[in-house]
Amino acid sequence: MQAAVDEFSGLPGIGRKTALRLVLHLLRQDVPAVARFSEAMIKLREQVVYCSQCHNISDQPVCGICRSPRRDTSLVCVVEDIRDVIAIEKTGQFHGLYHVLGGIISPIDGIGPADLTIDSLEHRVRENLPGIKEVILALSTTMEGDTTNFYIYKRLHPMKIKISVIARGVAIGDELEYADEITLGRSIVNRTAFESIMNR
Repeated sequence: MQAAVDEFSGLPGIGRKTALRLVLHLLRQDVPAVARFSEAMIKLREQVVYCSQCHNISDQPVCGICRSPRRDTSLVCVVEDIRDVIAIEKTGQFHGLYHVLGGIISPIDGIGPADLTIDSLEHRVRENLPGIKEVILALSTTMEGDTTNFYIYKRLHPMKIKISVIARGVAIGDELEYADEITLGRSIVNRTAFESIMNR
């Protein structure tokens, strides 16, 4: 029981009290139910992978979005994590491709550019010129998000492609996954050139 509590409490946002509550809940279930839970977690880890192109989750080496012939391959939307892909897809306003960074630059948390997929993004854009015409930076409107935007802009600017950021319909300090679909959709549609932000 202690081992189970230790495993649950190692999950993000799960303290030891919550972990104990989850373990006690599982103890009240019958063995087949717990077995199904365990099998689902094992299948999750064994069968879900990261897309080799955009780093989104997938059950194949290349995800369904990257494979879809209906997507606009000239647009690449850069997001922090997979939850942002889900949030943007719900708006129905974006039909391009994605690039998932896996986080944002945060020196306080010990996260630097090398810990993210920025090198992969630069390589992807360089290898697909002139096919990729615009990179949309859709990161959270926080200090860390803005720092990451600026860093990516400096890396991609020499390639002479359009670099834009989502409009500030998303309030300063907000995380994308918590924005309502209408606001987030409008923020993508009404995106602005990154240079105009820098010149304010």
